Amino acid sequence: MDMQWFLDRDVFAKSLGIRLIEARPGYAKTAMDITDNHRNGAGIAHGGAIFTLADLAFAVAANSHGKLSLGVAASISYVKAGLGSTLFAEAREISLGSKMATYIVTIANDAGDVIASFQGTAYRKDMPYTRETA
Repeated sequence: MDMQWFLDRDVFAKSLGIRLIEARPGYAKTAMDITDNHRNGAGIAHGGAIFTLADLAFAVAANSHGKLSLGVAASISYVKAGLGSTLFAEAREISLGSKMATYIVTIANDAGDVIASFQGTAYRKDMPYTRETA
């Protein structure tokens, strides 16, 4: 499934160097190479950069059904230091209703260590949202 158009429209995520690795209905995987611009004062990946990586995976997965879906709630738990050269976020759909959908996003580094867990809820508008309608 080609959802690259969705990332191309997200100027903020692109400015952080976030890439879309894979997308299919209810699923998305994103990646971000960690540079000095992504580090906090402790020298590890900044929580805001990690959140944005997860949020983009959540948004792609939620919008992959072709219906405009907007985040209405999101939370993240950081479980390990954001170390590594590349971080990955995998979003998986937990529930899909006519108006609401819920996703779990796991964020891991290039060694496979889980560093954060994100949960997001999206409101599904009654409006098509595809490459052609965006």
